[in-house]
Amino acid sequence: MAPGLVGKVDLPVQALPPWRRAVLKVGSNLLAADGGGLTPRYAEALAAFVVASHADGREVVLVSSGAVAAGRALLRERKTFGGDLAARQALAALGQSPMIALWQSLSPRPVAQVLLTHDDLRNRRRYLNARATLRGLLALDVLPVVNENDTVAVDELKLGDNDNLAAIVAALVDADLLLIASDIDALYSADPRRDPQARPVTQVAAISPEVMAMAGGSGSTVGTGGMRTKLEAAAKAAAAGIPTALFNGRDEATLQALRCGQLQGTLISAAGSRMQARKYWLRHAPAASGEIRVDSGAARALAAGRASLLPGGILGGIGDFHRGDLVNIVDADGHPVARGLTQYGAIDVGRLAGHHSRQIEAVLGYSYGTAVVHRDDMVTVGDTPSMGKPLR
Repeated sequence: MAPGLVGKVDLPVQALPPWRRAVLKVGSNLLAADGGGLTPRYAEALAAFVVASHADGREVVLVSSGAVAAGRALLRERKTFGGDLAARQALAALGQSPMIALWQSLSPRPVAQVLLTHDDLRNRRRYLNARATLRGLLALDVLPVVNENDTVAVDELKLGDNDNLAAIVAALVDADLLLIASDIDALYSADPRRDPQARPVTQVAAISPEVMAMAGGSGSTVGTGGMRTKLEAAAKAAAAGIPTALFNGRDEATLQALRCGQLQGTLISAAGSRMQARKYWLRHAPAASGEIRVDSGAARALAAGRASLLPGGILGGIGDFHRGDLVNIVDADGHPVARGLTQYGAIDVGRLAGHHSRQIEAVLGYSYGTAVVHRDDMVTVGDTPSMGKPLR
């Protein structure tokens, strides 16, 4: 029996949730042989799944480990190169190029490297920049390959946490599904490498302490994550309304089934829909001290829930807020209309008020996009008497 195919016969086939955009996380244990360099042995089938998904009109963002393993393999002829954090960061820098080259060799479409740290995604301004970049790459029909910026991300490199990074990226790009490929078939009731009585768990409604207790450690000498980090990632994705599928990326039959919308592995449900989770956060998270005032036409359009806030409908910016802040949007009488993440700070909003979107760069000297607040980053709130009906 091949490594990772523990209890394969016990895994039923179940339907994947419908999806149009997914994040696929691939670990080092699928890209590098133990102690060796990168190999396309398992990556080929994973890349074929991505290609087939694109052919079906779906979008995939790849979160790929393997840089440290690739860097280590390039220096394998040297007896010593240090094992401390600085040395591992150097190995990550050395291995990024061959890791990206591997994926490009397997992809008929251009591949773009995106290096992120968790701190990039905690900072609202950098969060929006990263989101805009990834959306732009998808719009250009490019395959984004995301990795942690291990050369500078000290804490992240210690954790080896690309599983959790994948969950964050899934929320960042509004993915419908998080796919985590590993070298084991599913979540098991215990570590199947040590307990022959361990049974696969094919469906998980929620990540509870009992479910977390099932997680074992890493079974690979090249990967740094284990089942626990995968469950942590699934919990983050579930909170964002995104289900997670755990499956064996070494098994070709499993990947063939995945291409047909079927899963042999573990499906972890989302806590409500993706939109519900995002709208709940936008509705209840603390807003910045400022607000954006809009005219009656913009207020009616925003109330319908299908429009972005463009400069032409803005009367002005009030108070102090910055790009990436959550701001309240009010009508000319000060009644609440909506709230959302602004692409421009208060000073810029004031300068853009009343202008056409195509004039943004001429007015400011730069542009973060045609919308001041994009409809995907907005929720309507409260009652607005000037519009004669409650807002959704």
